[in-house]
Amino acid sequence: MTASYKIIDTRSELKKFAKSLETETVFAVDLEADSMYHFQEKVCLVQMATRTASAVIDPIKIKDLSVLAPLFFNRNIKKIFHGADYDVRSLYRDFGIEINNLFDTQMACMFLGLEETGLDAVLQQRFNVRLDKKYQKKDWSRRPLPGQMMAYAAADVIYLIPLAEILEQELEKKGRLAWVREESEIISKVRPASGDDQPLYLKFKGAGRLGRRGLAILEALLRFRMQLAGKKDKPPFKIFGNEAVMKIVQQRPLDLAGLKKANAFSPKLIGIYGPAIIAIINSVVEIPENELPVYPKKRTPLVDAKVPQRVKALKSWRASKARALKIDAGLIFSNALISVVAAKNPLSTEAIAAIDEMKNWQKKEFGSQIVGILKKIR
Repeated sequence: MTASYKIIDTRSELKKFAKSLETETVFAVDLEADSMYHFQEKVCLVQMATRTASAVIDPIKIKDLSVLAPLFFNRNIKKIFHGADYDVRSLYRDFGIEINNLFDTQMACMFLGLEETGLDAVLQQRFNVRLDKKYQKKDWSRRPLPGQMMAYAAADVIYLIPLAEILEQELEKKGRLAWVREESEIISKVRPASGDDQPLYLKFKGAGRLGRRGLAILEALLRFRMQLAGKKDKPPFKIFGNEAVMKIVQQRPLDLAGLKKANAFSPKLIGIYGPAIIAIINSVVEIPENELPVYPKKRTPLVDAKVPQRVKALKSWRASKARALKIDAGLIFSNALISVVAAKNPLSTEAIAAIDEMKNWQKKEFGSQIVGILKKIR
């Protein structure tokens, strides 16, 4: 296993490297980004490795990575990722790169029942290799990057191909390779959240328990924080945290004395943001009741009285199956999927096949068992 790698920071070098990948049947990929340090996160490094070569690509210097797009799209080349979800979204967001024939080694580890599926733990177990994680949360947008950080980034990717080959063999023996391939295919199609005009409170934990005026205050504070974050080029949580926001929403201070009493901000932050926050709260207090937002509640549809019984039976079956397969129960069937199946009550393999929420491997492996369980509930 080679630890050497090439740094690619010019367009001509990237073209040459991309050309060399055209004859490969597999390459491994990892990314480093700067989400902890900037308002608009971006990919700062792209690490790629074949069986014989490794490269660290600098998209901050090159910017245009379109020469790589055909390689990622090529179905004849397998792409190995470990925990691919974030990377797939980031590559599409920043470079419009779409991925075909993806294999996620972390997903493979989960379906093999490994207790620890982080790359560091897996490489230590399989290759007796330790990754130095001290650089994991560093600012990858800084330039020049220290050599130690570049070496760390390169090390993350060079073991992925041999790891994938080992995991595929183990999955094949257990009859689960097709499961992971389908799950990996689904991950390859994820996309970043759209920048729509939905209220910010929809993504704020605890917002659904607030009253209408509290919701309006929350939305106003979140928009204020987002505006500040954009101006300062910082992640919103580095302006002030969610816990502080919720304290203010719940106590609704109408003056600086009340804000100090809320114990949400340090004296320094009160000095910087206090007057603006008090102005925001006072303005929201004046909004007429009929103009306040309403948190969208999902209406619970009327369901068959037997649905709870079916849910209980399916969860019991899932727990037994998880113990037998020695994998997490949620991988077999999520709670949401159990609710869907219980409501639809499929009593034939044809009815199972018609449930779009079920994956093909679930239908094939468990469809007849589910039908048998549900038929017993009358």
